[in-house]
Amino acid sequence: MGWVMVIALAAATFALLVAVFRLPRGSWEMAAAALLAGIVGFAWQAQPGLPGAPKQAAEQARASGKELVAARRALADKTMQSSDRLAMAADAFSRNGQFAEAAGILRGVVAKEPGNGDAWLALANNLMAHSEGSLTPAAQFAYRRAAMADPANPGPPYFLGLALAQNGDLAGGRALWADLLKHTPADAPWRAELEQRLAELDTFIARQNAGSGQ
Repeated sequence: MGWVMVIALAAATFALLVAVFRLPRGSWEMAAAALLAGIVGFAWQAQPGLPGAPKQAAEQARASGKELVAARRALADKTMQSSDRLAMAADAFSRNGQFAEAAGILRGVVAKEPGNGDAWLALANNLMAHSEGSLTPAAQFAYRRAAMADPANPGPPYFLGLALAQNGDLAGGRALWADLLKHTPADAPWRAELEQRLAELDTFIARQNAGSGQ
């Protein structure tokens, strides 16, 4: 029954992209390939025979997805944000907590547009969310590609720094944030939050060092 639902979801997703997001006919093959990649990923990692996850977990994933998209878009001006319809559809899936589906679509976007920094950053964030905060090699690669594609975007160093800190590399995360703060204009809307995050990380590192006798 799980596989029937997965295939039905893929078909419904494709119909949504075509009917609601007005996906151009020339992009249908790319969208289908992205959805197929998502199904392959599901087959590799998921266990469709198990009972469904609790409703509370799904609600938490949706809340996390909404915050993730909002934070990414808040760190970049409108000229940095992708206008690609597939990327916009991926954000819709992210907001609903469907990170694997969003990542599958974004893989298709970056394959078509390897210089799309916003799509690379969205892909990295969705890979992180799908792995429940684990900085996988694929996510780290996507963050690096995002930074290379759009060096002016503060998103890649901010989110990669957060990912490094969450995965135990406090020094690496701090170095990225400190460098980002150094190059952040005084009137940047995200500067205050970055300063607060960096101060909190410094306090945590100091407490750790004090506890270890360093």
